Amino acid sequence: MIFAFLAWQRRWVCDDGLIALRTVENLLHGNGPVFNAGERVEANTSTLWTYVLAVGGLQPWLRLEWVAVVLGLVSAVGGLFFGLDGARRLFPAQRVVPAGGLVVLALPPFWDYATSGLETGLVTLWLSVGWWQLVRHAAGDPVRTWPTLLLIGCGPLVRPEFALVSAITFAALLAVTRPGWRRALGWLGLAGLLPVAYQVFRMGYYGLITPNTALAKEATQARWDRGWFYLVDLFGSYWLLIPLALLLAAAVFVLRRLERKSLVAALTPVASGILLGLYVTRVGGDYMHARMLLPVLTCLLLPVMVVPLTRWTGALVLAVLAWTVTSAVGLRPDSAEQHKIGAYGISDARVFWVDSTRHEHPITAEDAALLPGYVQDILAARAHITGPSVAVSVNLTWVAYPGTRTVVSTPGALGFPGMLLPREETLVDDLGLAGPLAAHTSVIASMPAGHQKLLSPAWTVADAGAGSPAQLSAAGNEVIYSEEIAAARLALARPEIHEMLDSVRAPLTFDRFWNNLIHSVGRSRLRFDPRPFVAAYER
Repeated sequence: MIFAFLAWQRRWVCDDGLIALRTVENLLHGNGPVFNAGERVEANTSTLWTYVLAVGGLQPWLRLEWVAVVLGLVSAVGGLFFGLDGARRLFPAQRVVPAGGLVVLALPPFWDYATSGLETGLVTLWLSVGWWQLVRHAAGDPVRTWPTLLLIGCGPLVRPEFALVSAITFAALLAVTRPGWRRALGWLGLAGLLPVAYQVFRMGYYGLITPNTALAKEATQARWDRGWFYLVDLFGSYWLLIPLALLLAAAVFVLRRLERKSLVAALTPVASGILLGLYVTRVGGDYMHARMLLPVLTCLLLPVMVVPLTRWTGALVLAVLAWTVTSAVGLRPDSAEQHKIGAYGISDARVFWVDSTRHEHPITAEDAALLPGYVQDILAARAHITGPSVAVSVNLTWVAYPGTRTVVSTPGALGFPGMLLPREETLVDDLGLAGPLAAHTSVIASMPAGHQKLLSPAWTVADAGAGSPAQLSAAGNEVIYSEEIAAARLALARPEIHEMLDSVRAPLTFDRFWNNLIHSVGRSRLRFDPRPFVAAYER
């Protein structure tokens, strides 16, 4: 209840959460699970969260933004409950006290991302319930295996990297239940049923082997230096080594007394957390303070969410409690205290969004409607054009061109413009989260983790503008030179780029689905220079 109260006091929906909601809107209106109607791009990293929101959106009373807030909060609170109960089951018939659960209460990022519109609450619930089921199997409780297998298998649908957690948890389930090899193969097939079926759908429908966001963020590239800074940004801001060291001491004291099966169950999330932590560090973390490390902390804390009460553990828990009060009341990252974006582009996302929107609880897209440089400026820039238009931001100024279809290419925020502008309009971002062109460009190393791609506006004008390069350049008062537009069109005519665009824009026939499917691996490897003059001639 305390956690629910703290999370509710910081309720919000970030712009990335609104990106997910535009996809849900399109799904509910018959356009498919896409950010833009007529362009099959998977802009949401969490497949399961998309469909959970879609089910929640079927009711007629709450707006989608509030559906996301409520479902996220319920999921986060439910995850904490199952985590506490799972740890309690490790120590039956013993008095227990909260230990790791205090860390959740102490960290504002846990409060913030219990809502936010992102999948973090669902992540907490999935991690906790999967582990809770494993503990029950280890204890010999009468538990049906098939629901556990389906749940474990959903990891890649919660987030792609959670395939690691699924694999480790499945191996632990085999270790504590000891089925024969034939049954184990059957279990593997059942656990893989949903993710494999969806992967086939993804490859045929979207034409890629990963969500488009994975291309945009280049999750396969190693950026250990940035990842280490991201780790330090969290651990240093809240003095996290203190409670983790105390909890490690408590864990050594209480877990060594467990029988083998229960010990396997207890150590499973720890192994998952370590591997997830290495993954997050390797890919460079994120630009949102702490967000990508919350699942790591959840995994590490699960076995000691509660611990048996003894004189020794009681003293350790009291020390953790003292840190909890200190952290909850007074410890914050510099980006939150100084209301700024820190090194490597890391910032407290909630503080940044509250400051930007000037709302204490920014939830609906309308809360950001007056944000300078977006919706109002877009509408003003294209007011003189009759018919379809292409609006791009050049040096913080919106410029509109006549278009073959209406397209808006936003320089940063994508979610709230997507919710406020008509669904019939195509919105792409220069960073590549929802735009196929930007997603396939090569990275710009100097940009923040998760935002390392930047598409020149000339690409969008060349792709959707109506007229010759000279006519388009003149229509925009030559803020984009005709030579750059011409180079972008030449690059767009390259067979591999043209085929990639066909994979998301051509009508979805059986032949198109099959072509997308069999060429999805090669298409996912496609990269080209974001500079039109270079991309036009590179091979």
